[in-house]
Amino acid sequence: MLAQFVLFDGFDPLDVIAPFEVFSAARAFTDRVTVELACAEGARQVPSGIPGVALTAAALLAPDRADLVVVPGAAGRLPGQGADDSAEEQIPVILGRALTTELPKLLADALAAEGTTVATVCGGSLVLSMAGLVHGRHATTHHQGLDLLAAGGVHVAPGRVVDDGDLVTAGGVTSGLDLGLYLLEREVGPKVALAVEQLFAHERRGVVWRDQGFEPMSPAGAEQPR
Repeated sequence: MLAQFVLFDGFDPLDVIAPFEVFSAARAFTDRVTVELACAEGARQVPSGIPGVALTAAALLAPDRADLVVVPGAAGRLPGQGADDSAEEQIPVILGRALTTELPKLLADALAAEGTTVATVCGGSLVLSMAGLVHGRHATTHHQGLDLLAAGGVHVAPGRVVDDGDLVTAGGVTSGLDLGLYLLEREVGPKVALAVEQLFAHERRGVVWRDQGFEPMSPAGAEQPR
């Protein structure tokens, strides 16, 4: 499988690197995985939202080739903004800038492609929501962006990782490691995922949320909403 990890100006480095390294490490245990850093503009150096940190996209984001497309959120502040500006105000602006590129069209193609999974870390789901691509879907994001995600018509689910079929989303920035390991388990198998998990000395957190099974009952004696 080909996993492409999306870069855009102002991306959060850890959102990309954590799941990218999971899939890169998997190549020591299987020949079924190929990884690429990709960009809507093709091969170029892409500045992150952390000053002095950039990654090089080696390929054009290609939904017709990729089996998995992983979209990060943003980090940092835009040039010229005051030190007292909040991250809540800045991150949507950085994400909005990404929406002026070819990225939304390519992500729409990825979601429409049969057999392709689109995954997000942190504010990556906001990119999809702001582009109008995941209305009515189940997803999550960083806790500071949950209201914005819900305002976009997304059903916010209470999981660190949320599996909605061909859309898999994760919460805050550190959840990218859990997302990568879950996707590796889902797409390649639990034996390879466990080998990478042990290599990283990391134990995944929480249950992956899916829209399946019985609804939980309120605990006995709990006050019911009026």
